[in-house]
Amino acid sequence: QVRLVESGGGLVQTGGSLKLSCVLSGIKFSLNDMAWYRQARGNEREVVATISPEEVIYYTDSVKGRFTISRDNGKSTVYLQMNDLKPDDTGVYYCSARWREIYWGQGTQVTVSS
Repeated sequence: QVRLVESGGGLVQTGGSLKLSCVLSGIKFSLNDMAWYRQARGNEREVVATISPEEVIYYTDSVKGRFTISRDNGKSTVYLQMNDLKPDDTGVYYCSARWREIYWGQGTQVTVSS
């Protein structure tokens, strides 16, 4: 059974930091493209950052210079370090793994107060 378990969300003030973690089990982590998405209330889910098995990285424009995605194949974990958080970063953050199929975690809430 494939599972993705996110952690690290919470409530933080504008300018603060959070680090999200996502542990993948049930399939070989190192083969998967990993990504973080977020969904604000009333909005569609959007991609935040992605990292390939070769560590090719993509960031959406709004988080460039503030967020850092990384992966640890030995721990089957992908991270999202989020700095200088803004109220617009508020939402549910989802981790995904993609190889032959795409799998999703249950999400973790990030709330940035102004």
